[in-house]
Amino acid sequence: MAVKDRDRFSTATRLRLLGEQTAERVYRSQTKRQARRSRLTGRAALLALVLCSLVVALAYPIRQYVSQRAEIAEQRQEQAERRANVEKLRDEKARWRDDSYAEQRIRDRLHYVMPGETGYTVIDPEAAKKQRTDQGAAARPWYSNVWDGVDKADRPDDD
Repeated sequence: MAVKDRDRFSTATRLRLLGEQTAERVYRSQTKRQARRSRLTGRAALLALVLCSLVVALAYPIRQYVSQRAEIAEQRQEQAERRANVEKLRDEKARWRDDSYAEQRIRDRLHYVMPGETGYTVIDPEAAKKQRTDQGAAARPWYSNVWDGVDKADRPDDD
């Protein structure tokens, strides 16, 4: 019997048996891996599809939300500026209610003087010369003034 057991389990037979067992294990593990891969790939594709759908569905509302938030910030900024302007105008209105401030501004703008004071007006010589030239132009016919304007425009400035 020992001889038969040896023949039965000879090296070649054992190697062949070991190879078949190994091949079965490898085949089983490959099919499991392929099944797992195909299942994960399908899940990944579904997940990617869902994520893309969400991005597409939410892109416009999110863009609108962001632009509206920016517009709200701009409106708040404008409101703050206008409130500051209103406060400035209220302060100016309060100053005008003060008689001494009003008197000072009237004297400066309208050149008023109090009784007993002497008012002086200083005229710029260049402005007086220009005024005289303009008065001379008013006495001439309008077409002469037009031609003078054309001649002056054609001449280079000597300044």
